Amino acid sequence: MAPQVKTRERIIQASLELFNTQGERNVTTNHIAAHMGISPGNLYYHFRNKQAVIAELMQRYEAQVDQFLRLPEERPVVIEDKAVYMERLLAAMWQFRFLHRDLEHLLESDAQLAERYQVFAKRCLHHAMQIFQGFVDAGILLMTPLQIEALTLNSWIVLTSWVRFLCTAMKPTTELDEQLLRRGVFQVMALEDGYVAPQWQEAAREIYDSLYVQLDLHSHPVA
Repeated sequence: MAPQVKTRERIIQASLELFNTQGERNVTTNHIAAHMGISPGNLYYHFRNKQAVIAELMQRYEAQVDQFLRLPEERPVVIEDKAVYMERLLAAMWQFRFLHRDLEHLLESDAQLAERYQVFAKRCLHHAMQIFQGFVDAGILLMTPLQIEALTLNSWIVLTSWVRFLCTAMKPTTELDEQLLRRGVFQVMALEDGYVAPQWQEAAREIYDSLYVQLDLHSHPVA
């Protein structure tokens, strides 16, 4: 018989589900409690407010990203690592997609969360530059230190603004499509296309193709 999931963990999972499908702004603690079939008081016993739930989810998102956004410890990087990094990035973005959709609002509403996110962002940028340098050291990318820095910043800008682009220019439903997020990861890979060493371009192209998703960019609105 499977062990019973503790109420605190159930609250976290229910909140994540509702935030992802309905949008964080549309979900209250009463909604979460009703969805779980528990009293609001039971929820408040574990989390004093919705911000505390969000903080816990942000911590889990950070931990998941920190786990994979690292250079291998005992070997140089190989071209296959590109696909691994991209797929894990996509998985994290999809699992915590409400953070990407509602990030600006969340940070404006919670100064402590905003401060913590800045630390997280700088940590991600630092490790991303190390990873790009690892691909340069392995001869897979041909880049100068300044190009590595620029590519890192551009990649971050694309990833953190991609969902906003989808919600404004592409008008998806409230519940985002995983394939549209996949295209955002492809956009990051596309940024480094011109830096791939000739002998690795075919292998890199296979990774690009696995991430590519068609967008409807050619239809014109009625005037």
